[in-house]
Amino acid sequence: MARPASAMRGDILRSALRLFASNGFSGTSLHAIAADAGCSKASLIYHFSTKEAILTELLTPAGEELAALAARLDALPGEERVTATVTGFVDLALRYRREVKILFEDTPTMICNPALGDIPALGQRLVAAMSGGSQEPGRVVGAHMVLGAVFVTCAGEVDVPDGVLREELIAGALRTLGHPAG
Repeated sequence: MARPASAMRGDILRSALRLFASNGFSGTSLHAIAADAGCSKASLIYHFSTKEAILTELLTPAGEELAALAARLDALPGEERVTATVTGFVDLALRYRREVKILFEDTPTMICNPALGDIPALGQRLVAAMSGGSQEPGRVVGAHMVLGAVFVTCAGEVDVPDGVLREELIAGALRTLGHPAG
């Protein structure tokens, strides 16, 4: 019995995400994705014309949520904004761990993917929010450190339960930014 188109599409996306995260985007072929998803390459191409189309579909939710986080932060006052930014960024990085790993593997190419929006501008908005809007070098550098550390940690294989990892990432980020965790 043939799978419904939506089920096959979901299987293809799950397979692609797993393979991209373990083998890298460039190290994964359409044939490998099709084999892992249990469909023919022709079926895969019916749903997604290119590997880039699959990647765009995988990255779009993360890009949309990152933009939404940046927009929500604009309305918050300074110190509340710092904590909300750290917590929101950690939650996003954990929720999209495999996508972060894909981005980390080939950062220069991946940050240009249109599904992610304007990553450099969103990154600057997050830095501004984490630094509380301060231009003091220590606060700006700390905010950059937090962005990078959360990104690298979530892209790696950290052998800590997700709930503990989340709490430690938030607490460590807030300490780095000179804020009490909590």
